[in-house]
Amino acid sequence: MTKRSAPREGRPAEGSWTEHYPQLGTGPISLADSTSPDFFEVEREAVFKRAWLNLGRVEEVPDHGSYVTKEIEVARASVILIRSARGVRAYHNICPRCAAKLLWRDFPDREVEGQCHQIICKRCRSRYGFDAPGGDGHELIAVHSDVWNGFVFINFATEPRQSLREFLGPMITGLDDYPFDKLTERYDWTAHNNSNWKIFADAFQEYYHVPLLHSQQTPQAVRNPEAGFTCGHFQLDGPHRLVCTAGRRRWLMPPEYMYPIERATRSGLVGPWQTPDIGELPAGLNPGGIEPWGISNFQIFPNTEILIYGGWYLVYRYWPTSHNTHRFEAHTYFHPARTVRERIEHEVAAVVLKEFALQDAGMLGGTQAALEYGIVDDFPLNDQEILVRHLHKVVADWVAAYRGGRSTTGAVR
Repeated sequence: MTKRSAPREGRPAEGSWTEHYPQLGTGPISLADSTSPDFFEVEREAVFKRAWLNLGRVEEVPDHGSYVTKEIEVARASVILIRSARGVRAYHNICPRCAAKLLWRDFPDREVEGQCHQIICKRCRSRYGFDAPGGDGHELIAVHSDVWNGFVFINFATEPRQSLREFLGPMITGLDDYPFDKLTERYDWTAHNNSNWKIFADAFQEYYHVPLLHSQQTPQAVRNPEAGFTCGHFQLDGPHRLVCTAGRRRWLMPPEYMYPIERATRSGLVGPWQTPDIGELPAGLNPGGIEPWGISNFQIFPNTEILIYGGWYLVYRYWPTSHNTHRFEAHTYFHPARTVRERIEHEVAAVVLKEFALQDAGMLGGTQAALEYGIVDDFPLNDQEILVRHLHKVVADWVAAYRGGRSTTGAVR
C-alpha cells in the first residue's frame, strides 16, 4: 500500500482513497443508470434542470449585443447568451408572444452567433430589448444565469436551491485566481457518440487505461502492467470531483514516442513545450502537492470538466441527447499567439489532443452496446476508480431526492 505524506484539506494521509470516503461504499456498482430510458427521463428533471450548467465563457459574447445560442437537448431547451448593459445574461430562445424560435438561420436545430441591438421574431415581428423591458411590451423569458471566473452558468430551476458559488464549493472556487482571462485563443470540436454521457465521463476519471488505449505514445516501461500507472491525488467536494496526475516534460521523452510533427513544432499531446508566463498559479490548482505536477482535472457536476496543464487548459462538456447518445464538446484555450510559430504550436496541440480524445471515444459505442445486452450489471471498482463510483452515486442520489421531493445540494464535503 502506498504511503502518503501528511494530508492537506480533502487529502487522505495514507492507505486507499476509497476507504477515506466510506459513504461511497466499496461494493460493485450498477451501470443501469446508463442504459435505462426511464432513468434518463427522470435524470433530465432531477439533474439537468436543477444543477448549474456551464454553457461557455464570456469571451464568446465580447461586445454589447453579441449573442450565441446553445442547444440543450437534455433540457428540451434552446438558450440565448447575450451581453447587455448588465453583463452576460441568458434567455429562452423562444418568442413569448407566438412561441416561435427567435434566433436561428436555415436550420432551427443549429446554434448561431451574431450581434444585434434588439431581437425580432421572424414569425410575428415582435421586438425585444435586452438592456431593459421595452419593445412591443413583451419581455424575453429569462433563465437564471451567473458567471464564475469568466465561465457562464445557467440554471433551469424556477428558483435555484443554491447560488452558483455555493454550488461550486471550495474545491472549484480554489481556482478563483487562475488567469483564465489571459488564455483566450480557442480551438473547438464536437463529436456525437453512441453512448450514455456518464460512460464517456468515466473515461477521464481514471488514468490506468492510458498505457493500453494510448500505447502508441506511451513508453514500454509504462505499458508494463506491473509498472502501476496510477494518479497521485483524488478529491471530492459535494457533487464535484478532482483528479491530479504527475507529469514529465514531453521533450524528455524518447523520440520514438512522439509524432515527427511534435518534434518539429515542439508541441503536441501535453501542449506547447514552452508557454508564456501567466503569473503565479493558485494553490488550489494542485491541492495534493504532486511533484512533478502534470494535469489537474476539475470535474464540475454534472457534465463539465476543466483540465489545466499550467500554461493552457481544456474544457470538456457531455450533453445527453438520449439515454444512449450524447454530444461531446472539447475546447482548448491558449495564450494568444504572439508569433506564427506559436500559432502553429497551438494548432498542433489541438489536433493531437483531438486524436487522443477520439481514441477514448472510439471505445464507447462498443461499451454501450455490451451494457445494453444486460448480461453483466455488477461492476467491481478498484481504488483508482473512486471518481467513477462517486459520479454514479451522486446522479443516483439526485434522482432519488427528486423522486422523494427532497433538496439536492450534493454531499461528500
